[in-house]
Amino acid sequence: MTIRKIARMGHEVLREVSQPIGDPTAPEIAALAQDLIDTCEDVGGNGIAAPQVYEPKRMFAFRVRHGVMPDGANMREIPWTIVINPTLTFLADDKKLYWERCLSLPGLYGQVPRFTKLRMEAFGLDGEKYTMTTSYFLARLLQHEYDHLDGILYPMRMQDMANFGFVSELGPASYPVFPFDAEDFVDPEIE
Repeated sequence: MTIRKIARMGHEVLREVSQPIGDPTAPEIAALAQDLIDTCEDVGGNGIAAPQVYEPKRMFAFRVRHGVMPDGANMREIPWTIVINPTLTFLADDKKLYWERCLSLPGLYGQVPRFTKLRMEAFGLDGEKYTMTTSYFLARLLQHEYDHLDGILYPMRMQDMANFGFVSELGPASYPVFPFDAEDFVDPEIE
């Protein structure tokens, strides 16, 4: 178990476009995957990208816990999932505003417009390619983590900086990451 230091906004690694991973089955990639999970578990997060632990590689880890789902959500928990060399295809033009936070910007929240439906193709640690089609909350989470691979932090996507600040100052509307509608939580299709 290795808990890594998390890079914060301003560090150059968070501004770089990450490099593709040549061999998803390499032992060092499996070790990095476990470090991502251990680090994110330690801080109670839902996702973390390799650049956030100073590794400019096209890889991230995510999960969806019941604790982030509002009452009435019709979605199963998603255990830790490793995403290597992903590509995103947006399946709808519409966007929805979500309150977001980031491990690299501790204590801050902002409202970010995100596409509501997407398909992600990626590789797992076994080297096999998989496809996930999802919408709303999970689509937002995947876009957030994917942005890290291209050197983009969520404030760069914001349209109104009046909706950006410290959670202690913005108040209950921004904490913890609600309001979400139960309809935002839909099980993904995985192929």
